Amino acid sequence: MANGDGGGDRAGFLTAPFVLLWAFYFLVFAVGYQLFPVVPLHLRGLGASLAESGRFQTAFMLGSGFGALVTGPLGDRLGQRRVLRGASLATAAILLVYTLLKVRWVFYALAPVHGLLWSALRTASMAKVGGILSAEHRAQGLSLFGLAGPGGVALGPLLGLWLLPHLGFAWMLALLAVVFAVLHVLIGSLPRESIREIAPEAAFRLPDRAVWLPVSLLLFVGLGFGPMPPYSAQEAKALSMVWPSAFLTCFAVGMMAMRALLGLTGMGRRPVALLPWMLALTALGAVLLTFLPGATGRHLSAGLVYGAGYGMVHTLIFIHIITLSPPERRGAAVGALYFALDLGTALGALTLGWVMEHGGFRWGWGAGALLLALAIPVARRVARPSPEVLAVESR
Repeated sequence: MANGDGGGDRAGFLTAPFVLLWAFYFLVFAVGYQLFPVVPLHLRGLGASLAESGRFQTAFMLGSGFGALVTGPLGDRLGQRRVLRGASLATAAILLVYTLLKVRWVFYALAPVHGLLWSALRTASMAKVGGILSAEHRAQGLSLFGLAGPGGVALGPLLGLWLLPHLGFAWMLALLAVVFAVLHVLIGSLPRESIREIAPEAAFRLPDRAVWLPVSLLLFVGLGFGPMPPYSAQEAKALSMVWPSAFLTCFAVGMMAMRALLGLTGMGRRPVALLPWMLALTALGAVLLTFLPGATGRHLSAGLVYGAGYGMVHTLIFIHIITLSPPERRGAAVGALYFALDLGTALGALTLGWVMEHGGFRWGWGAGALLLALAIPVARRVARPSPEVLAVESR
């Protein structure tokens, strides 16, 4: 059986296009997670309050979430490769614009546009790699591909918080713009989509009904995750922690460790059956961040546990949806999932940031833990096999 992009089973899944997409996805997250803790700190320097500083991520994720509803189907219509090239070049341009800004409101105005571009990069990458991988290698390949995002999450905050005092905000973002300009060139070497994978008549149709229950689940997950990127480093600084990116770095390490473990030991014939357990592990990480005493040790242990669960929730849902979606609707399905995750993340950063402003950081972490616990029954329903799902998975 050959895959949609001609990689075939003879080469397995470690082909040159797969490796390039892996590196691209890694850098997309590495750059994004440099900005999420750094921009709020820059905004605080421009006079923003604690609650206001989280609005950049709220605006960014709202743009990304609603943008995913457009960029996912757009990739189905134009081809994922073309979307990746255009979005990477536009991202380089908007990063350069940030270097010139001196007032806070312009950051909030540009953040949704930047978020839309970020959604295009993620949805097109995920849909493209879903087409490159054959059905036999999809779970294994997506599990390995799933290490790219957390790898970027691990490096991004650490590198960003180190570069900020050494280079300054403007030079740091100029360097990131150069990275995306190079990526724009490299993406040109990806294979073009086949005729079967492009559906001009399906440009902006909604994805299949099978997507909507996982969509609601990711909305809850995003709500609980929302305050983590903009506020974990701020709590660390308020507590005078030497390592302000401790939670986010350990969060990424936990994601990579769990994905590597399950990639080696296997996830069974129905990987989605693990979903409720992974969501429960995510909620446990939020509980640890809420109730453990101390500072650095609390961030380290909570980040590892939270990341181990969260990373697999994300991966299991995407494996499930890519398996169920026909090739010409894959971009729309991935876009709907990212819409839910990003919308939840934006609303979580906004509402739980307000809770932290008025009640303290731990109240915000506790509210996130409660939202994740409420999502576990939804995860059980997604994981429950139906005759229609079993028929598709058995093909």
